[in-house]
Amino acid sequence: MQIHVESSGERLGAGHVENRRHYKYYDLVMAGFVTVLLCSNMIGPGKACAVTLPFALPILGSTISFGAGNLFFPISYIFGDILTEVYGYARARKVIWSGFAAMLFYVLMSQVVIRMPADPGEKYNEIIQPALVTVFGAGWRIVSASILGFWAGDFVNSFVLAKMKVLTRGRWLWSRTITSTLAGQAVDSVIFYPLAFGGVWQTDTMMRVVAFNLAFKVAVEVVFTPVTYVVVNTLKRVENEDYYDRATNFTPFSLKD
Repeated sequence: MQIHVESSGERLGAGHVENRRHYKYYDLVMAGFVTVLLCSNMIGPGKACAVTLPFALPILGSTISFGAGNLFFPISYIFGDILTEVYGYARARKVIWSGFAAMLFYVLMSQVVIRMPADPGEKYNEIIQPALVTVFGAGWRIVSASILGFWAGDFVNSFVLAKMKVLTRGRWLWSRTITSTLAGQAVDSVIFYPLAFGGVWQTDTMMRVVAFNLAFKVAVEVVFTPVTYVVVNTLKRVENEDYYDRATNFTPFSLKD
C-alpha cells in the first residue's frame, strides 16, 4: 500500500522550495534518530563481539567479529529513510546536522569528564576511571573518522532516496530504502575504516570487516522493511505529507527547510 499526498514540493515549480509546515511527529522522529546515533557511538565501541557460524562465508570465514555498535547504527539509517521519504531531504538535512552536533557534544563532554581530576578519597574512582577511559576515551583519529563517515554516509543515503523517489514516482519504497542504505553505508565504511585503522590493521582484515559491516547493515534494512512501510505510511497519513524533492537544493551546507 502506497499513500500519496500531494505536497508543497510537488505543487511548486522550479526554484528553491521552503517547507514551512509544522509537523506533529517530526520532532519525535528526530529525537529517535539522534538517540540511536548516540547509543551506537557511546555504548557500541565499548565491546567487540564474535559469532561463530556453523558454516564459512566467503571472505568472512566462519567466525565473525564486529563492534556492538553495529546493533544500533543501521537503525539510524532507517530513521533517515523515514525522514526523507515523508518530510523531504531538507528536513532530513536538519536532522543529520542535529546528529552531527550531538556527536560533537558527546565527544567533548566525554573528554572533559575523563580528564577531570578524580577525588582520591573515593575508592570507587579506582574502578570507574579506567572503565571510562576504555569505553569513552577513543582516540581522536577514530572519533574523527566516525563523525566524518556518519556525516557523509547519511547525506548520501538521504540524497539517493530523495532522487529515487522522484524517478520512481513514489513507487517501490523498498527499492529506495535498500539502495540508499547500500550507498550510504558504503560511503561511511570507505571513509571510516581507512581513516581510523589504515596502517594499523592488515588490508585483508579491513576488507573482511568492511564486507561484513556493509552486508550486515543492509540486511538490517531488508529485515526492517515491513516496519518501515508501516511507519512511513502511518506518518504520511497522519501528517498529510508525502514530500517530493523536485525543486530542492541538495547542498548539505544549509539548514533551510
